[in-house]
Amino acid sequence: MKNSENSQKNAIAYFRSPQTIRERCNFIFDLALSNQLQHFYYHPEQLEFVANFVFNNITQNYPDLNVPFHSRWRHFEVGNIPRIQSLQEVLNSLSLLERTQAKLDLAIISVLLDAGAGEKWQYQEPETQLIWRRSEGLAIASYQMFCQGLFSSDPQYPFQVDAVGLMNLTASQLIQGFQVNNNNPLIGIQGRLELLKKLGQTLYHYPHLFGNQNPRPGKLADYFLSQTQDHQLSAVTVLSAILEGLGEIWPGRLTIHQVNLGDVWYYPGLEAFDSQYPFVPFHKLSQWLTYSLLEPLQDLGLKITDLDQLTGLAEYRNGGLSLDLGLLELKEPYLSEIFHKPDSTIIIEWRSLTIIILDQIAEIIRKKLNLTSREFPLVKVLQGGTWNAGREIAKQRRSDGSPPLKLDSDGTVF
Repeated sequence: MKNSENSQKNAIAYFRSPQTIRERCNFIFDLALSNQLQHFYYHPEQLEFVANFVFNNITQNYPDLNVPFHSRWRHFEVGNIPRIQSLQEVLNSLSLLERTQAKLDLAIISVLLDAGAGEKWQYQEPETQLIWRRSEGLAIASYQMFCQGLFSSDPQYPFQVDAVGLMNLTASQLIQGFQVNNNNPLIGIQGRLELLKKLGQTLYHYPHLFGNQNPRPGKLADYFLSQTQDHQLSAVTVLSAILEGLGEIWPGRLTIHQVNLGDVWYYPGLEAFDSQYPFVPFHKLSQWLTYSLLEPLQDLGLKITDLDQLTGLAEYRNGGLSLDLGLLELKEPYLSEIFHKPDSTIIIEWRSLTIIILDQIAEIIRKKLNLTSREFPLVKVLQGGTWNAGREIAKQRRSDGSPPLKLDSDGTVF
């Protein structure tokens, strides 16, 4: 019994490791090289072309190559409006640690609310009257809700997210916060609400991560400080805490020993590799969340290490880039016309190929720039290039800028 428990614990740890993401995605990528995938052809001769497209994006957007991390903070800066500066000013009376806790609260809640907006939704920012869509719209809306104290149970401390505040949230508050109506529909409102309520409950289960009294996501700052050596903190430590602390919130996922694995999916082609657990992990939102926590943690004076152990993000902008530029090709073109669920074979193949292709693009770009992976980590390749490039080519290919595959998302994956 003990052995079986140990092997299950090891399996859970294995599927939470970024190394496993690469290992499993590589297995699926090798199937593509020998044309054994169900849904995609891979055209390696197009790789250089795609990398050049991304390279041009980077040098255009960041001519000085001073590329920030690909994180939620970029969305808060949209339109060059100093929203975070305004927040900093409001938080100025707090200690550095308390300010960091507030920023982690904001980043975590905002990332969890950012799982795709659909083509029709938009948000009008009250202060500027500007209209924002997609990720930027969701970011500004969640920022406004945070500043209004929607996620806090204490009116005296509005700039926080706490367990009671989350569990008391209602659908009508989110509907109002996102300005949703019949003419402005947002996909997955219920899914988002359930995710936040579940987060509220889960915060109590991990006092070592979220604090004993009034648990908050932002209390992770205290935990990370306890995990540092010489002011150094591994990005993998941050990801591990996210996967452990938030693992229970994801709905209807694969489990081992009743432990929710999160963004991990069954792929039949992996049975030859692992008959017991033929699964492939991506941890897209968790890794993006990790990337989004690093800047506030750097403000605490911490040096982030092991950045390149994390992977690229298997989402529709990075994946759309390869499909729109012909590096990947659908074996059956009609599949671009119908909706696909996150657990469908086509989406799992697409996401797996995306992870490996992002590594390859990063390598080509570093060679062109004559920089090492430490000097130009993957998180900068994503921000400088692939995500923007994916969005840009989507706009060129389709008037609404939608991804090349239609996603039937529950508001918790993409």
